[in-house]
Amino acid sequence: MTETPLDNIPNIFQELRASFNSGKTKSIAWRKRQIEQLYKMCDEQKEVFASAAHADFHRPSAETLLYDCGVIRNECIHTLNHIDEWARDEYRSDSLAYATMDKCVHPEPFGICLIIGAWNYPFLLTLSPLIGALAAGNCAIIKPSELASNSAVIVAKMVERYLDPSCIRVVLGAVDQTQALLKGDVDHVFYTGSTMVGKIVMRAAAEKMIPVVLECGGKCPVYIADDANIEVTGKRIAWGKTINCGQTCLAPDYLLCSKKTESRLIPEIAKAWQSFYTDDPINSDSYCHMVNERHFERVKKLIDTTKVVYGGQTDAKQNYIAPTIMTNVNTADKVMQEEIFGPLLPIITVNNEREAIEFINTRPKPLALYVFTSNKNLANTIINSTSSGSTCVNDVIFQIAPPCLPFGGVGESGLGNYHGKYSFDTFSHMRSVAYSPMWSEFLLAKRNPPYNQKKTATLESLAKLRRNWLRLPRLGFWFWAFAALATAITTRVVVRGIKDDKWDI
Repeated sequence: MTETPLDNIPNIFQELRASFNSGKTKSIAWRKRQIEQLYKMCDEQKEVFASAAHADFHRPSAETLLYDCGVIRNECIHTLNHIDEWARDEYRSDSLAYATMDKCVHPEPFGICLIIGAWNYPFLLTLSPLIGALAAGNCAIIKPSELASNSAVIVAKMVERYLDPSCIRVVLGAVDQTQALLKGDVDHVFYTGSTMVGKIVMRAAAEKMIPVVLECGGKCPVYIADDANIEVTGKRIAWGKTINCGQTCLAPDYLLCSKKTESRLIPEIAKAWQSFYTDDPINSDSYCHMVNERHFERVKKLIDTTKVVYGGQTDAKQNYIAPTIMTNVNTADKVMQEEIFGPLLPIITVNNEREAIEFINTRPKPLALYVFTSNKNLANTIINSTSSGSTCVNDVIFQIAPPCLPFGGVGESGLGNYHGKYSFDTFSHMRSVAYSPMWSEFLLAKRNPPYNQKKTATLESLAKLRRNWLRLPRLGFWFWAFAALATAITTRVVVRGIKDDKWDI
């Protein structure tokens, strides 16, 4: 991989700043064109993307086609279907005291957005945030992970070919390039990766007083109740744990269940893995490997061979770790000290959901929480008693799919969210705009000095909001003013008619 020279980075910022200041990116037509091109890129070049990811870490082509390119294309279509609505000024109503004003929220782009991607989904985690940045009208710099070097190079080539290079650039490299980018003329940072590096990114953003979104990870727990459909549960957990070789931030990290459920669940997970990858996963075209030697060694050290009841095989030459189940696990074991990010599945036994809730709540808030049960009330009890970035009941990872739902963490698992409208909002500054008419001066003049007790009391009463007070729609002032005038005239006519004996009542 050819790294971007550090001397070039200031020039990139200057070019992007000039493009943004020209107003080019604020055109809705320009935004749509870029998103259409991004869709076209992920459609026409999907096989190229898949080949690059396979070269990086033996990733099955199907996983790149489905979980990177397919998801990106759907996000593009969803955004194109709604961008006109999202980018429109949103007019707001308020109390009678402010009814003379036109009030709106005006979404505007930040400027230059830095997107720092991750290696495990090398296209999804760089290009999906880019959709939101473009939809909001920003320029963008993409920094792919150097750990998936083939994928990073392909991203750079294709972005230059399909998208507007005056507004969207890719920087290749490692720590030095990332640090130079964080020190540059950037207005917003979007980072996906580990919590440790996320803290470094957040400190750099704090120095510049710019917004930051952190999409990190953590140990995502799964609670399986005794009433769960064990056959389906086993198959779904097996799928979620080993797609991408477990190198998924939303992957089930560990299981919580009773001893009775554990004995029924293990054979179902093992049977599912055998049907997915045969008895020899190392030779399966459908099974991914660890991304590099360092991560292979890290995950291998988490395996306690005395607690392995399924799998456990490794091959350093191919960075291969078999799908593995470990039982009799406790909090002191190495596998419970960090996010696994590999195909190891430890099981911790609990007696009931109360113990599971207590266990979850004594640990950092996870990116995702999974519950398997046929009792919706039990699921709601766990949801209401815990905190996590997202929750899925009776499945894993799938909550990331609907573009109408936000994706993001809480606490150590992340900060901020995106997908669909949430991406647009994340990359937009919501600017308050109010239009105060000149004719209302006869009303507003009451606020001017000199002050006196009567004037102050009158203004305080007018400006005070009250519970259940009428909220007027835009320009509703005229309707209500007319209604009040009509009521006053009608009342006067009726009263006068009664006094003149003209009304028979």
